[in-house]
Amino acid sequence: MIENRPVVGVVGATGVVGREILALLEERAFPAATVRVFASSRSARERLEFGGREVVVETLADGCFVGVDLAFFAAGAAVATRHAPEAVAAGAVVVDTSGAFAGDPTVPLVVPEIDAASLARHAGVVASPTSGTVQLALTLLPLAEAAGLRRVFVSTYQSASGAGRRAMDELREQTVALLSFREPTIEAFPRRLAFDCVPAVGQVMPEGDTRDERRLVAETRRVLALPDLAVGATCVQVPVFVGDAMAVHVETERPLSPAAALEALAGASWLSVEPDPEDFPTAHDAAGREEILVGRVRRDGDASGLALWCVADNVRRGAAGNAVRIAERLHLQGLGRH
Repeated sequence: MIENRPVVGVVGATGVVGREILALLEERAFPAATVRVFASSRSARERLEFGGREVVVETLADGCFVGVDLAFFAAGAAVATRHAPEAVAAGAVVVDTSGAFAGDPTVPLVVPEIDAASLARHAGVVASPTSGTVQLALTLLPLAEAAGLRRVFVSTYQSASGAGRRAMDELREQTVALLSFREPTIEAFPRRLAFDCVPAVGQVMPEGDTRDERRLVAETRRVLALPDLAVGATCVQVPVFVGDAMAVHVETERPLSPAAALEALAGASWLSVEPDPEDFPTAHDAAGREEILVGRVRRDGDASGLALWCVADNVRRGAAGNAVRIAERLHLQGLGRH
């Protein structure tokens, strides 16, 4: 580390999340001494732009993390499982977005606006939750603080970008094929996504829920420090390129009127709240923004029930944005490596 300016590495730099991490590091002026980018051998020697110059993609291989102080992992869980321990052994602190360590109780699972204090106990790896968890937990927090939470049910409407560049390309190709009266190719999703919805995101488990639904439930409980919170989730893939939407139904422990809920939500700096029920936000509105947009806040059943709609850029605010915010907190505490 040079004068409190870490050497930063980004694994999976050529992917959707990796590229957005680079963009945010530059936009938010993260004080990196230098930035190195890593990807598989297929992308080696590719050139990416950062800080007004070209950065050559390095092959992810044994020994590549020597000299790296902070390593973002924006590749799959298999890559993180194999290479993150190597990065830690080389002296880096790892911020992982893949979910490989999200279920490990010894690894902090962090949304900085909520549980940044848990960074103090990291041992080299910090897990960043799914973009859906970031969006849901940050929306629920003001309501939890205002009236407590008894039960939450959420239906997500997730964009193709959450499944990566290949999935976005497939949605584009399917759309063109159908508009050209051709049969579309189906590879990235279990069913055709163009002009349809797929009500199962991730592997379907024997009990009928999906792995993504389980992860959303477990991570939300953990991030909010509410291990007994009743949470139900249905995750749906929709034909949108960027931006996730959620229909959230909440039962609070104490009565909370829609007006009081709007006031509580509006007090959170990371939320942009629309009080007019006829002027609701959409995924298109959220694309490219770092705020979570909230609207359609209304009564749901009795005095303890509320319903709302929220949308966010799942890459910029979710996966990449949360990881960069974790890195900023880590930098403030000198990376906190024990």
